[in-house]
Amino acid sequence: MNRRQLFKASIFAGFLIISSSVQSADLNKRQSELKAIQAQINQQQNSLKDTSRQREKLISLLKRDEQAISNAAQKVNQTQSSLTQVNSKLSELETETIQLDKRRTTQQKTLSKQLSSAYLAGNHDYSKMMLNQQNPATVERMLAYYQYLNNARIKAITDLKATIEQLDTIKQQQVTEQQKLNALIIEQKQQAEQLSKEQSQRKQTLAQIQRTLTSKGAELEQMQIEEASLKRLIEQALLAAKDNPEMDGLAKRRGKLNWPTKGHLASKFGSRRSGQIRWKGVVIAAPEGRSITAVAPGTVIYADWLRGFGMVMVVDHGEGYMSLYGHAQALLIQPGETVQKGESIALVGSSGGQTESGLYFEIRHKGQAVNPAKYCR
Repeated sequence: MNRRQLFKASIFAGFLIISSSVQSADLNKRQSELKAIQAQINQQQNSLKDTSRQREKLISLLKRDEQAISNAAQKVNQTQSSLTQVNSKLSELETETIQLDKRRTTQQKTLSKQLSSAYLAGNHDYSKMMLNQQNPATVERMLAYYQYLNNARIKAITDLKATIEQLDTIKQQQVTEQQKLNALIIEQKQQAEQLSKEQSQRKQTLAQIQRTLTSKGAELEQMQIEEASLKRLIEQALLAAKDNPEMDGLAKRRGKLNWPTKGHLASKFGSRRSGQIRWKGVVIAAPEGRSITAVAPGTVIYADWLRGFGMVMVVDHGEGYMSLYGHAQALLIQPGETVQKGESIALVGSSGGQTESGLYFEIRHKGQAVNPAKYCR
C-alpha cells in the first residue's frame, strides 16, 4: 500500500471514529432523557394531567429514536447496495481475467509456433538469397513471404504485450475493489451495531409509552390525535401537489397495480380500528427491512416522521391521486424526487410506535381515502 492509499485509509478510519462518537453522544443523551422521564412518571403516576404531559415527551423521544433508526437503516441499506456493486465488479473482473489468461496462452502458443518455424527455416541472409536465386520473380516471392512472416511475428508480440498490460491493469483493479470491499464490510458491521443500539433504545421508550396508556380512553385519544395528524398531512400534501401533464393519475391503472410489498393483509380498508375509528388504508404484515416499492410513477411530496404512522412517504401521481406508505423503517427517497413504478422507495418497519413490523398503505383521490384493493392485485 503506497502513501496515498495509507492517507485515504487514515482519513476513512478517522471519519468512522468521529461519526461513531457523534452517534454515541446522541444515543447517550436520549437514554438520559428517558431515565429522567421514567423517574417523573413513577412519581406522578396518579396524576392524569402529568401522565399526559410525560406521554407527549415520550412520543417526542420516540420520534427521535425512530428517526435515528431510519438513518442507521438507510446507511445499512446503502452499504449493502455498495457491497453488491463491488462484488459484482469483482466477479466481472474475475471473468475478464480468465478470458485474458486464455487469450495470453493462445498468443504465446501462436508466437512459439512462429518462432519455431523461423528457426527450422534458418536465418536467411537476404543478400545471399538474392545472389543464389536465378529467377528475379522467385526472389520477389521469397522476400514477400519472409516479410509476411516477420510482420506476423511483430503483430503476435505486440498483441501479447497488450494482453499482459491489460492483465496487470485488471489485477490492480481487483486489488482496489477488494480494499473497498474490506472497508465496506467493516463499515456495515459498525452500522449494524448502531442500528441494534437504536432499536434497543426505541424498545425502552415504547415500553414507557405503553405504561402511560392505562385505559381504552387514553388509547382512543391517541388514535384521534394520530388521525388528525394524518388529515393535516393530506391537506398539506394536496397543496404541495402540482399539476404535471406527464402524470396521469391511477384511474387507468385501476385493478392493475402491484402491491407495494409482499406480505399478507393484517388490517383491511374500512375495518374497525378502535371505537368509531376505521382504517383508511390497509396494513400489510411483512418482515422488517423488506423493500417497499412505488405502485406507480410520481413525485415524492412528503418523506418524514408522522405521529402514529412513523416514517411516512407520500407520492403524488397526478390527477388528484396520491399513495401513502407508513410505519417504514427507513425512507430512501427525498421530497421533490421522482419515482418510477416498482422503484424501491422505503424499507418495511414498525415505526410510529408499532410492536409488529408491517406497511401501512393508503391510496387517496382528491384527499379522500379509497380502497387500495380496488387498485392493486
